[in-house]
Amino acid sequence: MDETYDVVVVGGGAAGLSGALALSRARRSVLVIDSGEPRNAPADRVHNYLGREGTPPGELLAIGRAEVAGYGGQFRTGRVQAATRDDDGFRLSVGGSSVRARRLLVTTGLTDELPDVPGLAERWGRDVLHCPYCHGWEVRDRRIGILATSPLSVHQAEMWRQWSSSVLLLLHDAPAPDAEAAERLAARSIAVVPGPIAAVEVTDDALTGVRLADGRVVALDAIVVGTRLTPRSDVLVGLGLAPEEVMMGEHVIGAQIPADATGATTVPGVWVAGNVADIRAQVITSAGAGLAAAAAINADLIAEDTRDAVAAYRQLVATTFEEPAWEERYQSRPSVWSGRPNAQLVAEVTDLAPGRALDVGSGEGGDAVWLAERGWQVTAVDISSTALSRAAAHAEAAGVGDRIEFTHADLRDKPPTEEAYDLVSAQFMHLPPAQRKELFDRLAAAVAPGGVLLIVGHHPSDLWGSAHRMHMPDMMYTAQDVAADLEPAHWEVLAAEERSRLVTNQNGEDITHHDAVLVARRR
Repeated sequence: MDETYDVVVVGGGAAGLSGALALSRARRSVLVIDSGEPRNAPADRVHNYLGREGTPPGELLAIGRAEVAGYGGQFRTGRVQAATRDDDGFRLSVGGSSVRARRLLVTTGLTDELPDVPGLAERWGRDVLHCPYCHGWEVRDRRIGILATSPLSVHQAEMWRQWSSSVLLLLHDAPAPDAEAAERLAARSIAVVPGPIAAVEVTDDALTGVRLADGRVVALDAIVVGTRLTPRSDVLVGLGLAPEEVMMGEHVIGAQIPADATGATTVPGVWVAGNVADIRAQVITSAGAGLAAAAAINADLIAEDTRDAVAAYRQLVATTFEEPAWEERYQSRPSVWSGRPNAQLVAEVTDLAPGRALDVGSGEGGDAVWLAERGWQVTAVDISSTALSRAAAHAEAAGVGDRIEFTHADLRDKPPTEEAYDLVSAQFMHLPPAQRKELFDRLAAAVAPGGVLLIVGHHPSDLWGSAHRMHMPDMMYTAQDVAADLEPAHWEVLAAEERSRLVTNQNGEDITHHDAVLVARRR
């Protein structure tokens, strides 16, 4: 496995799945790598998640995974051993193989470090709790013991008093509250229990209290403990990101990876969301953070995609109209054009008296041969020697080879003779604006007095119509654009308009092309 994804999401909890969902819906290729160890696995239900209140954590994740998969997101079970820079992206080692990512969204969450009290960890998430907003309703009016682990335990006791009138503060190894805190506890009828706790008491798979070191048992239905909140940040540390301590007042309550409001870290291309970046975040908060990070990641990828597209577009513009590109195009197939004359040439020239004609960009000779067959003496100019060779063969087969002079030239470098032609025809000469104007000025100068200038191009409306032109808007022009550069004192504009014509595309479908047609007579 050595695939490249737009985004690899490390961690498949609420934050990771929310981010993966938004990115998949944004048509990004997404891989979620998850070790299957969600922080809230011991809990029975998820709460305060609007529309999903009371959903079992595993069920919520299963729903999320199905939603992500429905939009093309992929999953892999495993643990990321390492993540390293790889050119303009990242390479992740997963179970003996690797994947590449243009961007990383790390949502690995955190671990709760519990005090070393026998029996406490076994009841974690069931009747050993930490967050009143997650579990307070479920133990309302029950006997609740606050296991003191820091000076913030007084604050915890005051909070949990909102859900029950039977709250105790278990000092364990903590010092007794100072006079001010003791007064607040007394005012709320929160009793203080001194002495270390020896063990948690459990009967019939239900917590019944704690046993103190002196042998006394304090009857309880739930224990609340302030855990040390430690981010699962090994992958991020390997990329140069270090957790920073989080303070509540003057006390450290944990650590998290610093990031901005979108989850962007100081390492370009790496975002974080959920508890790894916000130790206070609940499930719904983490899901929102995942969405915010996904939107920022997608915007960042769009910016990169646009930069790459601009570079490619500039290269395309710089090379598409040069001789090597035309040679490659003509040599790639036996014939590029139909061999028939262009429709607007036929429409405008059929009734003209033959004379000297300059066919610019003559290609494989369809227009030049048609003109020669009607008595014109033609100079056919093209940038491609392959095209000219085919055109000469076409002319010989039609019996008009003696009426056509085939010239291999780039008229941007070698201007035609001024006032030498009764007809100058340029069919679908699309160039960058400055080059196009200079060339069209030279073509106009090549028209003899009384002669006709015929310029035909793909109309800009073909960019958004059914013709599906190569999208180079700067190369398109209207007939009015060309007419505006002709001096009225020297030119009579006979037509400057858009004309539609029906053609059959390579799939056999009838589509409409729109031509920009300029016809002008030199005074």
